[in-house]
Amino acid sequence: MRGSPLSRRAAQRFRQLAFLSVGSVKVKLLLGFCIFFTLILFFFRASTFIQWTQHHSFVDQSDLHRKGYTLLINTWKRNDLLKKSISHYAACLRLDSIHIVWSEPDPPSESLNRYLKRIVQKYSKNGRKIELKFDINKEDSLNNRFKEIKNLKTDVVFSIDDDVIFPCSSVELAYSVWQSAPDTMVGFVPRMHWLDHSRGNRDYFEYGGWWSVWWMGTYSMVLSKAAFFHKKYLAMYTNEFPASLREYVAHNRNCEDIAMSFLVANATGAPPIWVKGKIFEIGSTGISSLGGHSEKRTECINRFVAEFGKMPLVSTSMKVVDSRNTWFW
Repeated sequence: MRGSPLSRRAAQRFRQLAFLSVGSVKVKLLLGFCIFFTLILFFFRASTFIQWTQHHSFVDQSDLHRKGYTLLINTWKRNDLLKKSISHYAACLRLDSIHIVWSEPDPPSESLNRYLKRIVQKYSKNGRKIELKFDINKEDSLNNRFKEIKNLKTDVVFSIDDDVIFPCSSVELAYSVWQSAPDTMVGFVPRMHWLDHSRGNRDYFEYGGWWSVWWMGTYSMVLSKAAFFHKKYLAMYTNEFPASLREYVAHNRNCEDIAMSFLVANATGAPPIWVKGKIFEIGSTGISSLGGHSEKRTECINRFVAEFGKMPLVSTSMKVVDSRNTWFW
């Protein structure tokens, strides 16, 4: 027996309300998921921004006793920045020792020495002992940062300026990359060169900064302000690199990083490796902030090419990215 028209309308109205109710739940679930996803993304970005002060590292504790790297830090009359840098990098788990390139006319003060040693002692525990040493130079020269270090315990140095900070996790990643290619330079600051065809048949090269790398998608150098390389290149720079070019670097107070890139590329015939990492600049001045910086570095490149008799730098578009910090592969 069929129901009355009134009962049929009531049933139809009930189904409509049920459908609307289910649809409302779906919309709420979708909105909730979107909000949750947005919060997760925000938390991830925030944690990435502050992680350089938290000293996160992906290295297992069991790896602590394996040979690590030497921090080779260049400084000049910026003790506050030096303290911040040492305080940060001393917490990186694979750090073995610290060598401070000191080229100031006066030796480091006793108070500075005590402060830095306290920092190092703080992280020298559980069988780990970080050595700290000032490498004192009598003359002020940019070549000092690549002087050969006798009896260096590690095979690799992490060359760094005192005014830049990279998270320990990024440093450890770059160190692992270097272990897979120990003859090349592995660093965080890419630069490039290109042939200037506007000069006709003459082989003239231009220096390209970060925006050139970003636009072209290639690079041929990683700057020694933040790079890993084998300790043998310190000996090669000191004993085998053309003396005329070392004098050129000292006189112009520029391009020692390009000189090291030339030396390594000439020895390997291979490009460097760029590791993407977040950089925190804690200083405000430097050579790169001076006027005509790119022009001077272009002159350096062509001076080096003339001395080498060729262009040894090799361009590449390869970039290493920590896949744990990316949403999509």
